[in-house]
This record gives sequence, C-alpha cells and structure tokens, in this order.
Amino acid sequence: MDTIYSMRVFVRVAHTGSFTAAAEVMQIATGRASRAVSQLENRLRTRLLNRSTRRLALTQAGQRYFEQCNEILAIIDQAEAEARESQVRPSGNLRIYAPTGLGQHYIVKAIGLYRSRYPEVHVQLTLGQRLPDLVNEGYDTVVAAAVELPDSGLISQKVGTTFSIVCASRSYTERHGIPQIPVDLRNHSCLQLNTCAFVGDAWVLEGEADEQSIRLGKPSLEVNTTEALVSAVREGLGVGLIPLHSAVGGLLSTEFEWILREYRSQRIDVFALYPSRRYIDAKIRTWVDFLSETLPAMLACDQEKALQLGFS
Repeated sequence: MDTIYSMRVFVRVAHTGSFTAAAEVMQIATGRASRAVSQLENRLRTRLLNRSTRRLALTQAGQRYFEQCNEILAIIDQAEAEARESQVRPSGNLRIYAPTGLGQHYIVKAIGLYRSRYPEVHVQLTLGQRLPDLVNEGYDTVVAAAVELPDSGLISQKVGTTFSIVCASRSYTERHGIPQIPVDLRNHSCLQLNTCAFVGDAWVLEGEADEQSIRLGKPSLEVNTTEALVSAVREGLGVGLIPLHSAVGGLLSTEFEWILREYRSQRIDVFALYPSRRYIDAKIRTWVDFLSETLPAMLACDQEKALQLGFS
C-alpha cells in the first residue's frame, strides 16, 4: 500500500465529495479511488468517511485526519518542489575539498568568479593534502591533482593539466653547482614532495625528445605541502620539483631559478570528482562546468608568465 498516494486520494475525495469526481480529477478509475480510501481505513482501523447512496461525509476522525493530511502533503509537495528546483537553479551549500597549493592559487579565485555568476550558492572550501572520502565526509566535490587517480567509483571530470619544474635557489647553486642533465640530480640534495599527486622516490622528467626517470635515493628532506617545499628551496636546502603554480612567484621574485629548463615533470591532470552522474545537483554541475571553463586559462596564464621570463 502506498500511504502517500492513498492520502492524496482521500484528500481529493473529501474535497470533491465524490469518488467519481475525485477519480476524474486524478485520472484514475472510480473503483481504484474507492479501494485506496478503504485500504487507508483498514490500515488506520478507523472509518474516515460515512458513505450513502447520495453523499459522502467526513467522520470526526476523518475530519482531523483530513486536516493533518493537508499539512503533510503540503510539506511533501514543497520538499519535492525544492528538490526539483535544485536540479535547475544552483543554490544552497556547496562543500569543496581541494589540495592546498592548487586551492590557494586557483580554486579560491575560481570560487569568487563562480559566485559572481551564482550568488545563491554558499561555498565551504576545505584545503588539505589528502584525497578524502567524498561521500562519508560530506563533500559535494573534490578537486584532485594526480598523474593517475585511484579507482574510487566516483565520477571524475578532467578540468585542467599542469606540470612541475626543477628549481633551486641561487645560494644553493653557487655552493653546489647547477645540474646540467637529469642524471646529475643524483649528486645533489633533492627535496621530496609527498602528496596525492607526488609519490615515490623517482622524478619522471619529460623533455622534447626523451623522458627520464631519475631514482634519487633517500631525499635530504621530505615535506607534504608545496608551500613547505617552496620555503625549503628558497632557504637553499636543496633542489625541488615544484608545481608550476607554486614556482612562478619565486621565479618572478628571483628567489630561485628554473634549472634543467629543457625538462618538466610528467603531466599532472586536475580532476573534479563527484558522486553520481545521475540527477546531479545544479550547484555541483555548474561548479564542475565552470571549473572546466576557467581553470585551463588560469594554468595557461602561469605557463605564459614563466615563458615571459625567458625560459622554455
């Protein structure tokens, strides 16, 4: 028995005063309308309607139940309308998780632009260095940067591509020299960034004509944020493979320089992850689409800044 459906039939019968009239409005058979009300009475073990050959009348219990049904059905109708509206008009809270460096450089700006277009969306941004459990932790979408995503069962949409470059401070290269080819890195103090996008003890460097995987051995320092890596390179602690978005500022300020300029790290893809492709909420759909529109241009802008410094 569909209780909500039976309640709707009962309310319509009470409004019209007739099973036939109610059935016509709901476009069902009269017998079906009568059975729905009878099943409701059997479930409640209460007579709701007094029936005669000429008219129907609500009992006292039926009148009270009728008033409560009207309130309940109004709440249900409102909830359904709001749920349908969420598929059309972006609004409400949007919970986003993003890597710290990527989030600070790009996602915060993207959120500002997104809310200019969709001001009814309130964004809650969490930054960190892990790949969270999106569903159990209550995030609507996760931005992830990785060479390859783990199999999670989530929907993933690529929203951009970036890479890292090898950097060192001038104070470091003055003391230890400048690596001329990738294999020279084995003779230098290399700094390791361990995040979802950067794992393992080898740097994969791509040039125009070749790709080299350099196994570095035990790094002189391991960090878990790009900000810490940038600080370590700036202080002359060693050579670091720094994500481009975090390296541009240091290059512009000449705090460190791009070495092995013919090489960059293997491509790092940026993804937006979300739970389901079916009945996706409007705020999630529009955010992912917006990020796909805007992030590539932001990434390209930083690459252009590096090229303007005379690097290739």
